[in-house]
Amino acid sequence: MEEPEQDIREKLEVRIQDSKENDFIEIELHRQELSYQNLLRVSCSELGILPEQVEKIRKLPNTLLRKDKDIQRLQDFQEIEVLLVKSASSERTPHTASPRTETRCYNSNAAKMTY
Repeated sequence: MEEPEQDIREKLEVRIQDSKENDFIEIELHRQELSYQNLLRVSCSELGILPEQVEKIRKLPNTLLRKDKDIQRLQDFQEIEVLLVKSASSERTPHTASPRTETRCYNSNAAKMTY
C-alpha cells in the first residue's frame, strides 16, 4: 500500500564528521518540507547539537549542500555529514553525540548560505 502523496517522506542518514561515533542516524522529512532549514533543524535535534555549531552540511562523498534545491534532489537513504565549527576545545576532544533534545535549531550563518 502506497503512502498518500502528502505523506511521502524522504529518509536520510546523518552523522557528525570526525566524531567518535561513526554510525549514521536515520531521519525522515516530509517530501514537501525538504529545505535546507528543515534539514538543519531535524539534524541538529537528532544529533543533539546546537545549530550554531554547524559550519556546513555535506552529501557524501564530497558535495556541499547550500540551498533548498540541493536538498530537494536528495534521494532516500542518502548519506549526509554535518561539519562542525572548529574551536580550540573541539580540536582536543572529538565531539560525542548527546541524547536528543527538543531545542529549536537555527543557525544564522547556515541560513545565509541558502538562496
